[in-house]
Amino acid sequence: MDTTNPNWFLKARLKTRQLLLLIALDDYRNIHRAADELHMTQPAASKQIKDLEEMLDVKLFERLPRGMEPTIYGETMIRHARMALTSLALAHDDIVTLKAGLTGQVEVGVIMTPAMALLPRAIARVKEEAPLLRIGVQLETSNLLLDKLQHGTLDFMIGRIFDTGDTSGLIYEELTEEPACAVVRPGHPLLERKNLTLQDIAPLPWIVPPHGSILRYRFDMMFRRAGLEPPSNVVDTTAMLMITALLQQTDSLHVMPIEVAQYYASLNVMRILPIEIPCKMDAFGIIRHQDHLLSPGADLLLRAVRAAAKEIY
Repeated sequence: MDTTNPNWFLKARLKTRQLLLLIALDDYRNIHRAADELHMTQPAASKQIKDLEEMLDVKLFERLPRGMEPTIYGETMIRHARMALTSLALAHDDIVTLKAGLTGQVEVGVIMTPAMALLPRAIARVKEEAPLLRIGVQLETSNLLLDKLQHGTLDFMIGRIFDTGDTSGLIYEELTEEPACAVVRPGHPLLERKNLTLQDIAPLPWIVPPHGSILRYRFDMMFRRAGLEPPSNVVDTTAMLMITALLQQTDSLHVMPIEVAQYYASLNVMRILPIEIPCKMDAFGIIRHQDHLLSPGADLLLRAVRAAAKEIY
């Protein structure tokens, strides 16, 4: 038997009864008592251990006059048998919890765009299935969320992963790119204009993200690549309450991801300007820690996010 194969136990047809017998022998150190505990005959128990020793090609127990003592190989197998059965017991508990209605807490981080449609749709589905599951949502920038994920305060996040910084041990599942657009208040005079160009909108007042942000950098570069100076009549802010109020009270323009703009347009708060601007953010996706075993609730939400992403994107 090739025990170097990580799935050797499948070929060996390792039985749960053999794992239970290993543990009983460790507890009682006597084949008769271990067999009685598992409602087996002593010859059947002896054969199970002999078969396991032949599979592994090692001696698991020393047969002594007054019982059995595990060898170093036996101690190793006993330790792993206990771990395997504990894991199966936890699986059973998780199934019972799922059947009874999930409870517990899930913490998820999200950037703005997937917070508008993707995550609410996923949460709505999960709540239909598990109304008692408490879901905490943290809306932040990707770098802040990545820090929280690395420190174990998030189950998973929906955001961007950057080349800078330590991203070892993280799993990234890309969902979609994030194109940007220009928005204005309903009734803005530019909404009636045809064939708008960057040259038309460069001198106008803008509400933009502050310097140092990725979107601001891409926004400024968009004009420079067109041979234009970036807008100088600007208000720097990312606070949506302030942005929507300024748009209502002025003729300012604002740059934002299309998906976010579509949400606010559906509420009649703003309108998307009829100009396709060559500006977009990097793709975002699901990010999680490869060593973090998700709880049933977190796993349920993660699967709902994937399903919603397939529909939306």
